[in-house]
Amino acid sequence: MLKTKTYKYRLYPTRKQSQRLQWTLDMCRILHNSCLLDRRNHYQRTGHGLSRIAQQEMLKVDKERLPFLREIHSQVLQDVLFRVEKAFDNFFGRIKEKNGKAGYPRFKGEGRYDSITYPQQPGFQITPQGLKLSKIGTIKIKMHRPIQGTIKTCTIKREVDRWYACFSVEYEPGQKSIPTKAVGIDVGIRSFAVFSTGEAIENPKYLGKSEKKLAKRQRELSLKKKGSASRKKARLIVAKLHRKVRNQRSDFHHKLSRKLELMCLFILERSSST
Repeated sequence: MLKTKTYKYRLYPTRKQSQRLQWTLDMCRILHNSCLLDRRNHYQRTGHGLSRIAQQEMLKVDKERLPFLREIHSQVLQDVLFRVEKAFDNFFGRIKEKNGKAGYPRFKGEGRYDSITYPQQPGFQITPQGLKLSKIGTIKIKMHRPIQGTIKTCTIKREVDRWYACFSVEYEPGQKSIPTKAVGIDVGIRSFAVFSTGEAIENPKYLGKSEKKLAKRQRELSLKKKGSASRKKARLIVAKLHRKVRNQRSDFHHKLSRKLELMCLFILERSSST
């Protein structure tokens, strides 16, 4: 049975390409909000949802009326409609769960729409020169590890002041050995994890320092005047610290899981040889 995983790589666009990527995000955000509003108005007027097929027909008309939409790859625009459809499917699901009481999907404010997706090739292509994106160009990419499997989609994501390419890949999982012994793990507060064998893994000190620094910067941000340049600068600092904490936590979890995996393999190999 095929499984899915995601490969994430850092992009290094030129200034012009960064501006183009940001412009594309902004236009997709506008389309997203417009489609949300259409669905919301249709539901309030008729009591029924507006289908994605109907919105696709509306998009064809909009592309004739609004030339800037033709400067964005058609698959990227189609993915925006899929996102809106998913948001309203979740909305209708909440209505059923809460007996008709549920808030509408929210509009995306400036800076709150941070990714676009190419659902299939040839909208995107990995070349020796970099990642080729339709309507944008070829962007330098750092492929720090090879992709194993079949690439299905490519999502371009903005994280504060950096850009990343995330490839969704289908692959055939290998055969795994079934262990005959088990070890219990208790995840706690004082220690990150304690094994039933008595071994404990402590929380990394560097992560705690970063979290304290983030909390301090967040307090400073809350005191800044809304709309001021100093608040905008403080928001960027907080966003970067959020990214740092997230990366540190992810790195710690990855290295720990890898360590546990190697320990299990060592035990299995030793038990099979005896």
